[in-house]
Amino acid sequence: MQRLTLAKALDLINQPVAEGAPHKAIFLACGFTPLHLATFLKAHGRARFPGSSVEIESGLFDDLAGSLERGAAQAGAECVALIEWADLDARLGLRHAGGWPAPSLFPDIEREVASRLERISAALGQTAVVAVAGPTLPLPPVGITGCAQDTAFELRLRSLVDEFLAEVATRPGIRVVSQQELALVSPLPGRLDLRLTLAAGFPYTLPHADALAGLLIETLYPGEPKKGLITDADDTLWLGILGEVGVENIAWSLEKHAQPQGLYQQFLGALAERGVLTAIASKNDAALVQSALARNDLLVPASAIFPVEANWGPKSASVGRILQAWNIGPKDVVFVDDSPMELAEVSAAYPDVTCLRFPAKDPQALWDLFQQMRRLFGRQQIQEEDRIRVASLRSDAGPLPTGDDFLERLQGKVVIDFSKDPANTRSFELVNKTNQFNLNGRRWTQGEWLAMLNDPQQFVATVSYEDKFGPLGKIAVATGRVKDGALSIDTWVLSCRAFSRRIEHHTLTRLIAHCSAERVVLDYHPNARNGPVRDFLEQILESPPSGNSPVEFTAVLYAAHCPALPHAVVVNEVGIGEAVAS
Repeated sequence: MQRLTLAKALDLINQPVAEGAPHKAIFLACGFTPLHLATFLKAHGRARFPGSSVEIESGLFDDLAGSLERGAAQAGAECVALIEWADLDARLGLRHAGGWPAPSLFPDIEREVASRLERISAALGQTAVVAVAGPTLPLPPVGITGCAQDTAFELRLRSLVDEFLAEVATRPGIRVVSQQELALVSPLPGRLDLRLTLAAGFPYTLPHADALAGLLIETLYPGEPKKGLITDADDTLWLGILGEVGVENIAWSLEKHAQPQGLYQQFLGALAERGVLTAIASKNDAALVQSALARNDLLVPASAIFPVEANWGPKSASVGRILQAWNIGPKDVVFVDDSPMELAEVSAAYPDVTCLRFPAKDPQALWDLFQQMRRLFGRQQIQEEDRIRVASLRSDAGPLPTGDDFLERLQGKVVIDFSKDPANTRSFELVNKTNQFNLNGRRWTQGEWLAMLNDPQQFVATVSYEDKFGPLGKIAVATGRVKDGALSIDTWVLSCRAFSRRIEHHTLTRLIAHCSAERVVLDYHPNARNGPVRDFLEQILESPPSGNSPVEFTAVLYAAHCPALPHAVVVNEVGIGEAVAS
C-alpha cells in the first residue's frame, strides 16, 4: 500500500482530470468531522484509479447510523463506514463532558452499544457496497484495574463489536477492514490526536488517517486476483537439489530442517483449494520430478499441480508453455524461485509476470512472502468453477476440434440463467477478470454491478456449461436491454476455458429468441486482448468490425451466418419478463 503525506495527497487530488473521465463517488459515513481523512480517501482513490475523478461525500457529524441510512438511499452508492467507540456510546468518547462512567453504569453502556450496533447493522443492509472498519482508537481509561489488565466490561464491549463485524462480513457487498493489517501499518500508540479531537472533532493523527484511508480504498476496491502460480522445485518446493540427493532425500519437514518448504507447500495447497492454478517450472530431470511428486508425504496434492515443466531449457520457455496450457496472460501469473538469476531471466522475457524470490535461507522473510501472496491472490469468495478449473485443464488434450460431429459427441448442455441474484458473485467476477472474449474490456465496481441488477430495464444472462468431460460451471455473462425491437448488449464475456464449443453462438441465439429481437447492437470496443470477439464479429459481418462504434446487425443476418448448434439448451427465465419488457 502506498503511503502518503498530506502534501503528496493534495498533489494527487489536484492533478487534472480529462473531460469525460470515469467518475467514482464514495460516501463516507463516520461520526466525526472527516477533515484530513476525506483528503486521504480521495487521494488513495485517485491513486487506485489513475485518470478518474473521485468525489467524497460525507454524512452528518455525530450521526453514524443516520448517515448510513441516508447514504443507502443513493442507488449503487459505494460507501466506507468507520465505527469508533464514541459512535456506540458518547460516554466512551473524549468529547463527552459527563464524567467517566462508573461501574454501576457498565451494564447500561453495554446495552447501548448493542442497540447502536443493531441499528448500524440494519443500515448496512440497505447499502450496496461498503467497507467497514471497527474501532481503531483505544477505549478511554474506564476500567477499574491497572492498564495491564483487561476488565470483563472492556472484553464484553470488544466481543459485541467482534460479533457484529463477523456477522456483517458474511453479507454480499460488505467487507471488513483487517485490524491485523491496520496494526502493521499504523501501530496503536500513533493513532490518536487528542489535540485535534478536542479542537476540531477529528480524532486521527495524519499517519493513521493515511493508513486507514489506504486500507479502506483497498478493501472497497480490491485488485483483480492473480490466477496462477508457477513455482521452482529445488530449494523452493522442497529442500535439496533433486539430481544430487535423490528423491528420498529431498525434504520439507521440521525434522529435516526444511519447515520453510513445508509451510510453502501448505500455502500452495491452500491456494489450489481456492482455485489458483499451480504449475512447476524446474531445471531438472522430468522423471525424477514426477517421482518426487509421487511421494505420499507431499503437503500439496500432486493432482493440483499442472502442468509440470521439468527440463534443462530456460525457465522463461517453460513459463511460456505453461501460460499457453493455461490460456491466460502473463499479468495474471506469479513466478516463485529461490534464484535471483532465474527470476531476472523470466522477468526479462515476461515483464508482466510478478516474480517473487523464495527466501530459502531467510525463514523470517517467509512470513512477508506469504503476506504478499495473500494480497496477490486474495478474492472475495471461492466459486465452484475455481475448484474444477484444474480438472478441466487436465481433460483437455490440446486445442478442441471444432467439427460438427465432434461437438455433437461432446453431449454438451448449455444452461442460460436470467435471474438477477446479488449473491451470485461469479457473474461479477467473470466480467472483471475475462479478457480474450470480452466485448469491450469494461470493468465494473461492485456498486455499479448491484445498481445494474436493481435496474428492471437491464437483463443479465449467466451461462453454464457441461459435457461428457465434466462441468465447466458458469463460463459466460451478458448484460444489456431491449428497446424498440433491438437487443443491446453492453457487456459480454466468455471464459477462455469454453472456447471452440460455440457457446457464444448459443448465447446470442437464445438472447435473440427470448427477447424477440429484430436487431442486435453490440457495444464493441477493440483492444489488444479481445481478438476472439473481433473474429466472432467478422464471421457474422463477413468483414472486420471497424473502429470503436457499436456493431449492429439484423437477427436475419446473424441466423444466416450462425453455425450448427449441437448442444442441449436449458433456459431459466426467472426475471427475464421484467428485464426485456422496456
